[in-house]
Amino acid sequence: MLDRVRQPPGEPPIVVEGLKNQFGDFVVHEGLDLTVQPGEIIGVVGGSGTGKSVLMRSIIGLQPPTAGSVTVLGKNITRADPDENIGVRCQWGVLFQGGALFSTLTVGENVEVPLKQFYPEIEPELRRDIARYKVLLSGLPEDAISKYPSELSGGMKKRAGLARALALDPKLLFLDEPTAGLDPIGAAKFDRLTKELQQTLGLTVFLITHDLDTLYEICDRVAVLADKRVIAVGTIDELVETKHPWIDEYFNGPRGRAALGSHKRANG
Repeated sequence: MLDRVRQPPGEPPIVVEGLKNQFGDFVVHEGLDLTVQPGEIIGVVGGSGTGKSVLMRSIIGLQPPTAGSVTVLGKNITRADPDENIGVRCQWGVLFQGGALFSTLTVGENVEVPLKQFYPEIEPELRRDIARYKVLLSGLPEDAISKYPSELSGGMKKRAGLARALALDPKLLFLDEPTAGLDPIGAAKFDRLTKELQQTLGLTVFLITHDLDTLYEICDRVAVLADKRVIAVGTIDELVETKHPWIDEYFNGPRGRAALGSHKRANG
């Protein structure tokens, strides 16, 4: 049976220090620091090219940084052999942009992939039962388990990807633009589902988004990427007081004001 890393309660599940990511002569991050608190939903925002997805990939070990360190659940994953990180890797789930489902597998078979990878000793019948539960947990109808990705709408693909991300009962959930391409109603439903799962399962959620409504509705804090680093992190009320041109334009521009107005109307 796989040994999952145990972290003392109350300690930050993600700590990024002095991160540098460089591709050839192009430096994406330089001296980036970020600490994620346990049990929070942290939104990550920034302009195009600021490396939001690159940051996430560095945290989950898909993009080895040029310099700096990434500690996840108390283990420095940048200094260990990939095989030594398996006890940490089995404790995060990832929803990539567009769902990133395997097109030749059904929804249920997609959800079973991480179970087969990390817990190959599980009997096939139990594995199918777990997959069915995760599909229902993600808000999909039971008959979706036998459908292929090509038979799903955009919103259903997102939920199928979420079901796979939840397959291993993770402590950490990474969401990369989860509401991109969804209509406003579908996006709002996905936001509510994310918040419900975070509260019910005790998840810490790292959420990359451009959706201002998502930030206002479900994020406890927001980290802003600019100038190759995290220039500010805090609640939206704290960020709007920050004197930085991008932050001011993002939160106080027309879309930011519209999102704030919608949030106030929805919350009385």
